[in-house]
Amino acid sequence: MTKSEIIELIEEEDVQFIRLQFTDIFGKLKNIAVTPGQIDRVFSNRCSFEGSAIFGERYNYDERLYLYPNLDTFTILPWRPQTGKVAKITCDVCLEGGEAFEYSSRNILKKVLKDAKEKGYTFMVDPECEFFLFHTDENGLPTTLTHEMASYMDVGPVDFGENARRDIVLMLEEMGFEVESSHHEHASAQHEIDFKEAEALEMADSIQTFRFAVRSVAKRFGLYATFMPKPRKDMAGSGMHTNIVMFKDGKNVFRGEKGELTKECAYFMGGILKHAKALAAFANPTVNSYKRLISGFDAPQNICWSSKGENALVKFISDMEDTKVELRFPDGSSNPYLMLASCIAAGLDGVENKIEPGEDITKVKDANNEEVTCTSENKLPGNLKDAIMELMADDVIINAMGKDFTNIFAKIKNNEWNDYMETVSEWELDRYLTRI
Repeated sequence: MTKSEIIELIEEEDVQFIRLQFTDIFGKLKNIAVTPGQIDRVFSNRCSFEGSAIFGERYNYDERLYLYPNLDTFTILPWRPQTGKVAKITCDVCLEGGEAFEYSSRNILKKVLKDAKEKGYTFMVDPECEFFLFHTDENGLPTTLTHEMASYMDVGPVDFGENARRDIVLMLEEMGFEVESSHHEHASAQHEIDFKEAEALEMADSIQTFRFAVRSVAKRFGLYATFMPKPRKDMAGSGMHTNIVMFKDGKNVFRGEKGELTKECAYFMGGILKHAKALAAFANPTVNSYKRLISGFDAPQNICWSSKGENALVKFISDMEDTKVELRFPDGSSNPYLMLASCIAAGLDGVENKIEPGEDITKVKDANNEEVTCTSENKLPGNLKDAIMELMADDVIINAMGKDFTNIFAKIKNNEWNDYMETVSEWELDRYLTRI
């Protein structure tokens, strides 16, 4: 989309506000809003903000940063008022002179993809986005309450969120998404929406827009949408299984002539498995992430791969339509730019160094010649602190993400862990207050 096309669309559609959106290092969507009268400033990259917004409250950064709009991401938000419409543009974060800000998560993914392209590789990605739709209280604040009892792929009227999910899909399609499917998930009030694969950077942008749309539409139904990995102990958690396909010269190098596993695919999985403990810091970046991973409900924890099972960390999928690698450990709290950047870097390390992934766990037999589940002793970290320690010991991932950025990220996440450890929970009071 060109500047003149955007200006014409703003006038024709009566757009009154444009949200200039960017993502902080935690994956939280941020923005500044301008009116159409400021569009020349937008196009000349003169809209700026305090750089501390990138890092939250745990890191002091005093420099001003500048928003460089990606014109093709201009979209009118269909759930906003139809008189005086609101649009959004996804922006790159740059320094005053136009240089890419090295601590911007979007720029980190762009760098990893640029390095991959120089080696001849491009990537297509499609995620499986799970989320909960909970009730809000009398003040409109979120709860973890639901009255529905629906389960996997149930339909209305038992699926109370069906109408909200339908409107989310329709809004997404109005914004240009190609939604392939949507359905109720295993837990009560849990849903999944899947959309068509796209180039990795475009997909990371789309995930951010998707989350924004889901929360906004849910609010219209008096519901609160959350991508929190494990909001309730008694329910399955929400993941974001991420399917990746690697191309070279326009060919899917994961797919053999008969759909079998190629060496490139095996090595890519080998890289993911080798670096999985460090990748958890970006794919599972919150204290709550690990409560999903250790609680069962088909959430993976063992570092292994399979072609059939649901409990493996990585799954090789090959059918008539496609051949891809599914990463089953990322969750919806992850920053999609950092998650994809780190996983692609790990997979490429596997390809370059011919890292074998080990045996397909579904082909391993026990003493009775029966298939066994993935019971590897090699597991993901059990908590956020251990994941950060693994990250800081992995030079490949550090180099891909940037040493300075990794140090900042680790410092902030260690502070988050310390905050958690200092908090006295209801569980502790129930368990210890009257017993000690």
